[in-house]
Amino acid sequence: MREIKILKDALKSHLPMNAARLHCLVGIIVALLKVRNVNFNELADGFPGKIKKASKYKRIQRFFRFCPINYDMVAHFIVKLLDVTINGWVLTMDRTNWKFGATNINILTVAIAYKGVAFPIAWMLLPKRGNSNTRERIKIIDRVIDMFGAANIGCLTGDREFIGKQWFGYLLDKLNNFRMRIKDNTLVTNSRGIAVPVKTLFRHLKPGQWVALEGKRMVMGHMLFIVGLKQPNGDLVILATAKDPQTAMDDYKQRWEIETLFGCLKTRGFRFESTHLTDPKRLSKLVAVLAIVFAWCHVIGEWKNANEPIKIKKHGRKAISIFRYGLDKIRGILLNIVGNMHNFRNMVKLLINRVNSYHSRAGGSDMRIPGDFLSCT
Repeated sequence: MREIKILKDALKSHLPMNAARLHCLVGIIVALLKVRNVNFNELADGFPGKIKKASKYKRIQRFFRFCPINYDMVAHFIVKLLDVTINGWVLTMDRTNWKFGATNINILTVAIAYKGVAFPIAWMLLPKRGNSNTRERIKIIDRVIDMFGAANIGCLTGDREFIGKQWFGYLLDKLNNFRMRIKDNTLVTNSRGIAVPVKTLFRHLKPGQWVALEGKRMVMGHMLFIVGLKQPNGDLVILATAKDPQTAMDDYKQRWEIETLFGCLKTRGFRFESTHLTDPKRLSKLVAVLAIVFAWCHVIGEWKNANEPIKIKKHGRKAISIFRYGLDKIRGILLNIVGNMHNFRNMVKLLINRVNSYHSRAGGSDMRIPGDFLSCT
């Protein structure tokens, strides 16, 4: 139980909440790291303490049922863990979805692209199976802007789901820039002002080549720059962007980092899809807890990689991800906590030092966490 006290004492000034609720949150965090599974039955096995497993299970249930979470506070806490500047963020938007029984789990997520992965700062449970609509997208981006301001956002990236006249109009009005992939049959004006399927404007490209069309073109009722890339397999990646077309494709490549995030939360990390939760409010709380644990693992992985670099395989990629490097480190400590308490304390200090150093990393900008992190009743 000493590990609970160490982490609880370290977090209480950063995540102000009722002591009993904080104790439970810390227990869930420790259990997640140990069992790598969000299923409550598995979490109860990893939850520290000498009480019976049934009692631990009920504590976890009560946390997700009764403890409301201030998600803005979670987002600010996550940002303080990242070694990012106060502006110029590349945001990536996507959904992850699966089915539990007859219930569709569909989570629209906005995350900050960072060092090959993305960190969630806003999410929304969609009450349906398919794509998001414009109203839902606007709602989640409005929330991000309310939390951090549009000036912090360098650009927003998104796949072909995130297109439309009203949506593009909103983005032009609210954000500095965006890089959205459009379908290859989307009508775009050519050099003579005639609307044609956009794929015909890039048919001359060879695999691996890309080009930005000269000047802005009319697409979905807006004048935008159009950039196209032909992939080695012959498929086209075509982007619509508000400005800076020469850097659009490099920015868009970071969109894939949110797919890496989803993989880390699922099979490569905490088996998110094994949850039996179906209630949107409880699922949203689970995402918040996962976001905190994921960020901590990545911070540890960055630190360990700086001291013991990850091996590079023959194909040029790391043998293991930064996230998994950190997860394995902290998990190994927790599973052998006797004699490892000093090492665990150092991992906690690493977490808190990153939060405390945010102000200087952000160039003196003040992005305080307002109010209570968790308001519990």
